[in-house]
Amino acid sequence: MAMLWKFMRVAKCSKTALSPNVKVRGIPTHSRHSSSKSVPSDFAASAPCSNTVELLGKSYPQDDYSNVTEKILSKVGKNLHNRKHHPLWLIKEQVKEHFYKHYLGRRGTPLFSVYDGLSPVVTVQQNFDSLLIPQNHASRRKEDNYYLNRDHMLRAHTSAHQWDLIRSGLDAFLAVGDVYRRDTIDNTHYPVFHQMEGVRLFSCHELFSSIKDGEGLQLFEQGHRTAHKQECHTMEAVRLVEFNLKQVLTRLMTHIFGDGLQVRWVDCYFPFTHPSFEMEINFQGEWMEVLGCGVMEQQLVNS
Repeated sequence: MAMLWKFMRVAKCSKTALSPNVKVRGIPTHSRHSSSKSVPSDFAASAPCSNTVELLGKSYPQDDYSNVTEKILSKVGKNLHNRKHHPLWLIKEQVKEHFYKHYLGRRGTPLFSVYDGLSPVVTVQQNFDSLLIPQNHASRRKEDNYYLNRDHMLRAHTSAHQWDLIRSGLDAFLAVGDVYRRDTIDNTHYPVFHQMEGVRLFSCHELFSSIKDGEGLQLFEQGHRTAHKQECHTMEAVRLVEFNLKQVLTRLMTHIFGDGLQVRWVDCYFPFTHPSFEMEINFQGEWMEVLGCGVMEQQLVNS
C-alpha cells in the first residue's frame, strides 16, 4: 500500500506568503540523498525556431499541440528551489531536515530520499497516463498546460515522476521541482510555481507491526469500492495509512508554521489517490489550503 502527499502550490513570495509571523528557521546546507545537479539557467532554453524547440540540450519538433511561449521557456532551468538561501530553497531544506531527523530506516539512515534535480520536461504518458488520468480529463487541455508537442510537455505537477521513482525500487521519497500551468496571474497564481511531493509504500509488516495482535491483519481483500476505501484494501489497512498520513503532515506543518496551528481536513478527489484529502490551516484568520494527499491507487502501484 502507498500514501501520497503534496504541497499544492508554492508560487511567489508576497507579503502574505512570508508574513513577519512566519519564521523560516536556519537549515543545514548539506544535502543528503540529493539527486542530480540542477541545469544552469544559461543552458535552459533557446527561442523556438520555425519547426523545433531547443530546451535543456534537446530538440523537440513542434506540431499542432505546441503552445509553450518564449517567456515560459526563459523560466525553465532557473531552479529557484536549488538556489542557496532563496526562500524556496529555505523551505525545501526545512522540510528535508524534518524528515531526515524524524523518519529513519532500520540502520538509522534517513528513510526518505530527496530528488530535486529531475527534468521539468516530461512525456504526456508520465504526466497523465501513468497517474490513471483519463484521456478526456479536463486537466489535459491545451488551455491548461504547456506542450512542447503531442508527446512532451512541461510537467504540470511533480507527480509526473512518481511512477518512474517507484519503478526504480524506491519506497519512500520526496520530489521537489518547478511546475508549469497556464494560469491567469494574480496574487496567488503564476504560470510557474513549485511543488514538493512525498510518497511512502508500506509492507504488511511495516503497517501492522506496532498493532497488538496485528499478525492476523491483512493489507488486501477482494471487496467493494466505497467512499472510504478502494476495493482491494482492507478497512484496517486504510485506517492505519490514513492515520499515519495525517499525523506525518500535521507534524510537518507544525514544524513549519509553529505550535498552536489549527488544522482541518477536507475530503476531495484526485484520479491517483482514494481516499483523498486536502489539508487547510488557519493562517492570519483565514483557512488556507496547503496540500493534497491520499492513499495511492493500488492499480498505480501494481503497474
